[in-house]
This record gives sequence, structure tokens and C-alpha cells, in this order.
Amino acid sequence: MTIPPPPGTPDDLPTAPLVPPDLVRLLRARLDTVADTVEAEVRRQVPEYARPADDAYRKNLREGVVLALTLFVDQLADAAGQGDTITATYRELGRGEALEGRGLDALQSALRIGGLEAWRAMGRTAEELGLDSGTVTALGELAFRTVHEVAEAATAGYAEARLRSTEEGDRRRRRLLRLLLGEGPVPPETVRDLAHSARWTVPEQAAVVVFVATSRHGEDDRPPPGTGALVDLAARPPRMLLPDPDGTGRIGCRALAAALRGRPAAVGPTVPLTDAARSLHWASRALGLMGRGILPRQGVVRCADHLSTLLLYGDEPLHAHLAARVLAPLDTVAEGPRARLAETLLEWLLSGSNVPDVAARLHVHPQTVRYRMRQLEKLFGPGLRDTTTRLDLLLALRTRIPWCASESSPVDKNSPRFDHPVHNKE
Repeated sequence: MTIPPPPGTPDDLPTAPLVPPDLVRLLRARLDTVADTVEAEVRRQVPEYARPADDAYRKNLREGVVLALTLFVDQLADAAGQGDTITATYRELGRGEALEGRGLDALQSALRIGGLEAWRAMGRTAEELGLDSGTVTALGELAFRTVHEVAEAATAGYAEARLRSTEEGDRRRRRLLRLLLGEGPVPPETVRDLAHSARWTVPEQAAVVVFVATSRHGEDDRPPPGTGALVDLAARPPRMLLPDPDGTGRIGCRALAAALRGRPAAVGPTVPLTDAARSLHWASRALGLMGRGILPRQGVVRCADHLSTLLLYGDEPLHAHLAARVLAPLDTVAEGPRARLAETLLEWLLSGSNVPDVAARLHVHPQTVRYRMRQLEKLFGPGLRDTTTRLDLLLALRTRIPWCASESSPVDKNSPRFDHPVHNKE
């Protein structure tokens, strides 16, 4: 609640010379009595200040009231000379409310109530001195202008402290995230201390989300509300750590995609918080596979749904060596038939050697499948019936066959064998 400004402009309002010196002396003499009245009224009307059992809080309130009244009387004595002091004082009061985690309404209410009580006391003193109505009116306008100015100063101090607090909190949370995702173990007490300073609750488990970077950061990059996520937009790729993603912090793919404004993202496996770097590793690898078309290019991809693909691409040079060795017999076949034979062999292995199922999957006649299998048996010999060889063939073909079905899949143009996804470490 912001106190509205008094009618007119500052240039229209009276200044200190209108205040009789006798009034200032009487107000100073009665300052403690007026402070008692103001303090009691603030406690009665503002619940946040009604803390009779809290001696420290009572002392702070009392000191604040006395200071406010002293500054107010000083303003009456010399309005022009005390303006900066009053503004600075109430700016600090506003900052204090923000740093204590309180709202500004209580302070604004206290200023309004305190100002009214101070004006009533001043009015009674003015009557005792027999001041004319014109002087009393001018004093009232000066009093309300003062209340408005100090309220504005408190608001400015509050906003400044909130901004700094938010920036400092973000900085501490980014530091905590980088610590959790860095190399090497982190002592639990270090995590707890930094999490406490960042006002972040330490979870038992977490998952890391990585997403495509944008050229500009803004509010759209904020984590989904209510998740307690730690976010680092400066990292490459940008990332966020979701606490307890399978429990209270659970968030669906749709909600996460909406929070990221549709940018492609990968969610790493849920792991103990101490293993968060491992979740980041697999999420980053999944995002890389998304960019290559091996995993879906758009939306949110969960590593938990693609573990076998991540396993196959976990060591691509080794996998390329395996594929080159076990698929060598296909090198003797022309490029067109080679692709059809490879696709047929993969479906045959996946279907448990069931020809009708293979034909249905490939949309060809069963006789076509039998013809191709006779060719494959000539190429591979009895190895097609060996359990270990079948497993090696399945692993080798599983990453190469997407070339047959998707033109968007990248190919290794330097390979002398049939086209397949690039086998390089990311």
C-alpha cells in the first residue's frame, strides 16, 4: 500500500519559516510522551508490530518511532536542511524490511498511523499556543507532505534491497549448481551451508535438464514455478537442476516444454544429489543426439525412455569398431541391396527369426524375406545362429539402420562401408 501524495505540488506547500519556534520547542519537550502514544497505536492497528513477547522487536520499534518523531520535528524546524537526512533514514527502514523478509504494507501502515498520531499531538500543542487556523492548515499540509516523502523513500529502499537480494540469491544458487555439477565429490556440509545461504532445500535426489541456448535471456528462461530448480543460463548448454523430480518436484514433459517455450530439452536420469554431474553428462549426450536426429529433435526427451540408445552411443568409436568387424560381410554387396539386407537382418533378429513378422514390418512378401535371408546366410554363414554373434549384429545394426528410415540422420561420408550415423565423441 502506497500512501498517496497530498494535494498540490511541492512548490505549493509551505516551508519551515511558517512554523513558530515555540511549537518546535514544545514538541521536542513532549517527544517521549508522543512516542508512547504513537507506539501504542501502531501496535494496536498493525498486527506485524504487535509482538509484546519479543523484547528486541519492541526495542527496535521504539527506537524507530523516536527517530521518526525526532526527524519530523527537525523537519518542522528546518524543512530544507533535513530533507536528505529523512530520505536516507527511511530508505534504510525500507531496506531493513526487505532484508528481514517482510512485506512493505506493515511499514507503510505504521508510517501512516504514526504520522496521523504525530499530527494530532501537534494540533493539540498548536491549540495551546493559540495559533491561527491558517498556520495550523499550513502545518498540516507540511506534515502530510513529510509522511508522503518518507513513505516514498521507504518504498525505494525496499525495492532496491529486494532487487539486490534477488540478484545475490541468484548468484548463490548458480554457484551451488556449478558446485554440484562440477568434477569430484563435494562435502555434504559444504552443500548444506551454501544451500542455506541460497535459501534452497537440499533434496535426496535430482535430475538435470539441459536445453538449447538462446541469444537473449529473460523471464521466459526462469525455471517452472514451484519446482525449486537451480538454473544456470550462462553455461553451455544452459541447464537446470530439478530437485526430487520423481516426488514432490515432479513436472511433466508438457509443463517443462511450456516453461522452456518449446525449446528442445533433455532430462537426465534421476540420481542421488551427489551424482548430479552424472545426470548432466547423460542429459548433454541426449541433447547432442537430438541435434543429430538420432533422438527426436523437438520437445522434451527423457533419458529414462532412451537408455538403450544412450548406451549404444556411449562409446561411439568402440561401437564403430564393433560394427566394422561384424558387418564386414556386407561390404561385398552393392549399395542398394546392402541397405535392404541390413534392414531385413535387423528385423529378423528383433522378431526372433519369425519370417511372417519380418515381412509385415517391412511391408514385403514373406518370400522376399526368405530370399534375402538365404543371401545373408551365405554372407555370414553359421554365425547367424550363434548367440554372441547375433547380439553383436543387433548392436551394430541398431545404430546404423536409422540411415534407412530417416533422411535427416547424419552420415559418415568417410566410411568405406554403408552409410551410418557419425561415430565421433561429442
